[in-house]
Amino acid sequence: MTVEELLQQPQITLLNPGVTLDKAISNGICCDLLSWAMAKGQEGMAWITVQTHMNVVAVATLHDFACIILSENNVMPDDVLQKACAEGIAVLQSPLSSYALCGLLYAGGIGQ
Repeated sequence: MTVEELLQQPQITLLNPGVTLDKAISNGICCDLLSWAMAKGQEGMAWITVQTHMNVVAVATLHDFACIILSENNVMPDDVLQKACAEGIAVLQSPLSSYALCGLLYAGGIGQ
């Protein structure tokens, strides 16, 4: 599944248009601890989190994550979204809980 295909889900929207959406999502990680995402992250992951500050983009860039997914309609500040776009990281948003988003990704074949 690519980021673009994930965006076909009605519960998921893109917060930073202009970023490349053809990245393949290889797996997922769901956590709000930056150190955990740094230790366990792998290239191509979709990162589900409620964190919205600049360091989230830094960690996503470090591992070349496919995207960041903000659960429960969390909003990322404009300057952070601009940095994510500059780094080529798609930032998605959903009203769903982190738990529900994990199920959605798993049902879509990610992580199986």
